Amino acid sequence: MQNWYAPSLTSSKEGGLGDWSIDDISDLLRTGISKRGAVYGPMADVTYNSLQYMTEADTRAMAVYLKSLAEHSVPDAPRPTISADESSLLLRLGQTIYADKCASCHGDKGQGKISDYPPLAGNQSIEMSSAVNPIRMVLNGGYPPGTAGNPMPHGMPPFAQSLSDDEVAAVVTYIRISWGNHGAAVSASEANTLRSAPLQ
Repeated sequence: MQNWYAPSLTSSKEGGLGDWSIDDISDLLRTGISKRGAVYGPMADVTYNSLQYMTEADTRAMAVYLKSLAEHSVPDAPRPTISADESSLLLRLGQTIYADKCASCHGDKGQGKISDYPPLAGNQSIEMSSAVNPIRMVLNGGYPPGTAGNPMPHGMPPFAQSLSDDEVAAVVTYIRISWGNHGAAVSASEANTLRSAPLQ
């Protein structure tokens, strides 16, 4: 309904937290950022309006519970496929766009800058079967919530006005496939569908 994708917390290929530390999960819940990523979209509202006011003991208890969910697994939903030629073209264009618009913050190899810009390499939210969230971030940008633990968050500008649907698909595909990431290519039609989606 909000045109964001809430991943399964039981799947190691989606939002599963089995290889996250308790500290990283707790930090993400309470401050909106951790070494593993940052919250955006509806989850940013939850952190800002609620979770940031919990004690560290409470968010650590939540982290222990959430980490236990990752012991189970569910199969990922299949994604539409695109041709090898189309994928190759997307990667070349995406690499050019990434170098021009993304690398200065997220690094040449997607390593990010911890607590300022989340890493893209090895980031589960980038590799999920659904590409909704990375497409939305490229189109709309966003900020993690300002919290007591992260009062001046670094944000990402929107690129909806400067990138075409083909270019959005290309850079998201490049990010999802590069640096050891195991995501699948995305299409321009997926980007177009989300271009007019509500921001929250």
